[in-house]
Amino acid sequence: MANSLKDVIENTKAIYMTDSSLNTLLDFERIIDELDIYTFDHWKAGELVAGPKYEKYFVTCTFMWPYKHKPDTRGARRLADYGCVVKYKKDVLEYPVKVKKPSDFAAGTKMPKMGKIPVWLVTVTVPKKLMQDINQGSLELESETIDAEDLDQSLDQGLDQDMYKTNDQAGAAPAPEAAAQPAPAPGGGI
Repeated sequence: MANSLKDVIENTKAIYMTDSSLNTLLDFERIIDELDIYTFDHWKAGELVAGPKYEKYFVTCTFMWPYKHKPDTRGARRLADYGCVVKYKKDVLEYPVKVKKPSDFAAGTKMPKMGKIPVWLVTVTVPKKLMQDINQGSLELESETIDAEDLDQSLDQGLDQDMYKTNDQAGAAPAPEAAAQPAPAPGGGI
């Protein structure tokens, strides 16, 4: 996995070099958002360290969190309910220490020593079908148009009020328009 900061930077650079990777990550994020995974502790703070990796039916990304901020496993369970596979792994991230004195350099080089911090790596594998379904749903909502005239007619007819009535209330009272109309004359004359 990504065991150094350089690997994380290289992965980010590779993502920006291709439009398809960026679009896949947007679809990936849409899934996390639509399934309300961000409501669970620490899921919002994850950083992408590897991926997206494409398989025939799946897309896999690996995210990193500080060791003290492990993402809530309830989020992983919710993803699993939709066919995703989530794996947690403890790891160590190497990073260059801040150089303050000559002893902070690696022996015989001008490179800083490497520090290590514990992290959580969470690998999320999402079915491509789920990505397509959620993307299709958002495109359908985005492309819907609302006819203002139909909306005004619905409000004038009181259709918005029918939504709040119980079954007893809906059938008990006649509509105001029906009560105001005169009854037809006997004999059928016009």
